Amino acid sequence: MLSERFEEDTGFHDRSEEVPAMIISGAQAMVNCLEAQGVSIVFGYPGAAICPFYDCLAQSGIRHILVRSEQNAGHAASGYARVAGRPGVCIATSGPGATNLLTALATAYADSIPLVAITGQVETGLLGRDVFQEVDTTGAASPFIKYSYLVEDARDIPRVFREAFYIASTGRPGPVLIDMPVDIQRAQLDFAYPETVSIRGYKPRIQGHAGQVERVARALCAARRPLLVVGGGAVGARGSVRRLCEMCGLPAVSTMMGIGTLPSKHPLYFGMLGQSGAPAANEAVGQSDLLMILGARADNRAMGRPGCLGADKTVIHIDIDTAEIGKNVGTTIPLVGDAAAVLAQLCERRLHGDWQEWTAWLDSLRDCPRAPAEAAGFIDPEAFVRLLSQELDGDAVYVSDVGQNQIWSARNYDARGGLFLTTGGMGTMGYALPAAIGARLAAPGRQVVAVCGDGAFQMEMMELATANQHGVTVKLVVMNNQMLGMVREIQHDGYGGRETAVALGGGPGLSKIAEAYQIRYLRLDAIENARETVRAFLKTDDSCILECAVDPRAATH
Repeated sequence: MLSERFEEDTGFHDRSEEVPAMIISGAQAMVNCLEAQGVSIVFGYPGAAICPFYDCLAQSGIRHILVRSEQNAGHAASGYARVAGRPGVCIATSGPGATNLLTALATAYADSIPLVAITGQVETGLLGRDVFQEVDTTGAASPFIKYSYLVEDARDIPRVFREAFYIASTGRPGPVLIDMPVDIQRAQLDFAYPETVSIRGYKPRIQGHAGQVERVARALCAARRPLLVVGGGAVGARGSVRRLCEMCGLPAVSTMMGIGTLPSKHPLYFGMLGQSGAPAANEAVGQSDLLMILGARADNRAMGRPGCLGADKTVIHIDIDTAEIGKNVGTTIPLVGDAAAVLAQLCERRLHGDWQEWTAWLDSLRDCPRAPAEAAGFIDPEAFVRLLSQELDGDAVYVSDVGQNQIWSARNYDARGGLFLTTGGMGTMGYALPAAIGARLAAPGRQVVAVCGDGAFQMEMMELATANQHGVTVKLVVMNNQMLGMVREIQHDGYGGRETAVALGGGPGLSKIAEAYQIRYLRLDAIENARETVRAFLKTDDSCILECAVDPRAATH
């Protein structure tokens, strides 16, 4: 059956069953659909146009997490999805509620995260009249969602919800939007939840074409300096990636979104590539004669300008989304399919190659971590990330925000079996704390640590109230340099040293913020005291903010 194949391919266990018909409201049907999909937690912010749904939701067993901004409902649902391995659900009302949510949807779309977003809408008879809090939500969201529905008949609700979860989590994952007019939520329908999905024109390919798989295998075995590039699409197949690399001695690098696919200290892993990446990784890309790109769009941050790779290089591009193959790099052998399935097909061919000299040369390029920078009253952020990584549990979830802290984290995080979450495609500040809340709710027994800068912190600090209200323990590191550090760095390097609108004067005292939210506070301003402080930070059973004083002139290069 299609549903059985769907579960096998995605790991998402759909608990929907054919429900006996019953007459209920559209709002109750929405709740029933979520229950049929096995949804236990949703993130949202109510308003008038979504109130019928909220009234029914409150009478269900589904837990609702009230965020303090709709954007953060999307980020929290994203963190939940990435740890739970199934779509996260976020909810907003019409008008500004929906538009506030759009940034989170764009973030999830760029990073291929499965979400189902439910938005309220004005009555169907008022659509297009510019009435109070009316926005063309599906139109506004169209550039950065995988699919959308504007439901204009309550009888469509079961089918729409069933399809939305299927589309969000199959093929290339992404956000799906369901826009629900308030009169449709109040309307009555004869409810029955569909057991299967059949969408004409949407048939995601899982297995790679056998002929193309064979071409890839032959090209790989013929290469003298092959290199595997793993992206975010390969993280869910990390066991298969490791098996392939170890089976044939294939060296690998990763994009930022692919960090954690292989352990950082694995002898065949040579770090993150790109403009902020490891020299060994970038040199490996330049000197390779075959690149096998797996689950990555190969954008400018990772590969530089489109088409920059030499014409003498064989490029194999493997992705489940046909639109990504060859979009940014010239591709010699395209292969459409799911990462885990394609790697399993390749492993069946018993690949082999004589690449010991190549990997030995790559080994010689590895950098030793530099000594901590000496600056009185400040910590070295890279040394701090290395130390924090060492103290984390092996399966911990490390959530990085955007800015200099993201680069320091990506380059120094020690992946041992946990997850590294960040937003690499959109680069959305204010992501880490709500995503960490979602991740923690998805895996209450795992360590979850969020790391952000003081600029991002002021975009998300209100979610400390969400964590408090709902009993979610959060561990938040704030790297405080009183500066929009990444922008300052760009201005310093490219604009004659002129710094414009980057000094974060008037910022809040973090100790006072922690006190206001009844959260424990620690501060670190010397690396020699770091280990003891980090251990205290991680071992406390309560939420905690750790402020790290960072030199405003600290750079990522």
